[in-house]
Formats: sequence, structure tokens, C-alpha cells
Amino acid sequence: MDARIQQSVVANLSSRPAPVEVGPFVIGVDPTTTSPHINYATPRPGTAITAADVTALVAAFRAAGRRPRLEYIVSCAPGLEALLIAAGFVVEARHTYLLCVPGTLQTPPTPDHLELREPGTDSQRAALISAQNEAFGGDRVASAADVARLRRLQAAGGVTVMAATDDGTCAGGGGAVPPTGAVSEVAGIAVRSPYRRQGLAGAITAAITRRLFTTGVEIAWLEASGEKSWRVYERVGYRPAGQRLYIAMD
Repeated sequence: MDARIQQSVVANLSSRPAPVEVGPFVIGVDPTTTSPHINYATPRPGTAITAADVTALVAAFRAAGRRPRLEYIVSCAPGLEALLIAAGFVVEARHTYLLCVPGTLQTPPTPDHLELREPGTDSQRAALISAQNEAFGGDRVASAADVARLRRLQAAGGVTVMAATDDGTCAGGGGAVPPTGAVSEVAGIAVRSPYRRQGLAGAITAAITRRLFTTGVEIAWLEASGEKSWRVYERVGYRPAGQRLYIAMD
């Protein structure tokens, strides 16, 4: 299962606007942003990696004008962390990823006066991005590049869900990357402060996951940012599965 999830990450980064392949690595470069959470690398699962490969990876990041950073499932490259630390990388975080299959998905009710829908206009996309940025502490104003990136994700087969109030205000939302190999990552689940503690995060997560399964996805996976979100995801049917590493060069 780890290898299958890791391969889906490789495929996702390879679909970035300007991906860079460096030996056993893929860097998902997006020219419209320097965000390290979008421009990062991952190794191909089960591939032998040397110190020379890491040196070449750092050089490729520098050439692209991006900070060297990786996200990957630890079991798929067991010796990589030591090579990266020796090259000057620092561990940012270690997370357990969770996965859901059709048989475990639970769908909670949507809170009253809220509707879960797919954003179909750029103004709706901007409202969703702003709600996510507000929840995660980012810039509350969605840029044109942010909106275009979300539009591309939808056009490529990704799933996006926003929670709208009766007057059209975006209360939160989230999405999932275009599936590869019947696997998709769910991410960006966010709820604005006035709408929290009503079960909305679980309803959004379940709605995204259900839409993935109706398209033939067999495995949906995500990561929890903390104990509260972990409980939310477990209630809708996600279960712990493996370990991921976030590591970057200062």
C-alpha cells in the first residue's frame, strides 16, 4: 500500500506545469508560485538512491529557483533520510497518513443552511481559496494564479467542494488531486471560524471522498494536521496506514 500511495505522489508531481526529473526524483515545479508546499520533490518508490543523486537534486532545485524540499513515504526510500541530513536537510515533520476505501466511508449530515457544491465560477473558486487561506493562516486574498491553479485541477479530473451558506458565502471546503492508478489525495480541508464545531469538516471530507469513489477511485488518502482533525477523519472512515516525512534544506 505504501508503494501505491507513493507512486500516486510521483504521478501528481509529474503533472505540475514544469516538472523536473532528476535521477530517482521528480520535482513538481509550478512557475506561478514559489510556495515550497507546491514546489517539492519525491522519490520513485523502491529506487536505489545515492549521495550523488541528492547532490544533483539540490542543484536542480537551485536551477529552478526553488527551495530544496521533499515529501515522501518513509518505507519507500528507507535510506534517503540519512543522505538528506548529511547533505544539510532538516526534518520539518513526520506525519501518519490515513486512507479510506468505499467500504469504510461514513457520510455525516451537512449542517443546516449549508450546501456542498462544486465551485463553477472563478469568483466561487476565489471564495474557496480565501476560506482555505484564512483557516490555514495564509493570505486571505486569492490571487489570479491561485484561481487558475484550482481551475486546472478541476479540468484534469480533480474534485473540489465548497460549503456555501444561503446567501452564497463560502464557509469552507477542500479538494482532491486528479486520480492516478485509482488513488487520490484529499487535501485542504478547511472551515472558517464562524462555522466550526458543527460537523462541517467531516461533511466536506466525506463529500469529496464519495465523489472520488463514484469516479472509480479505490483508495483516498490524506494527512491530519492535529488530533482534532484526526478524529474528524476517523469518524468518516479514514484509518492510519503509513508514515510520511517532510524535510527541507534551510
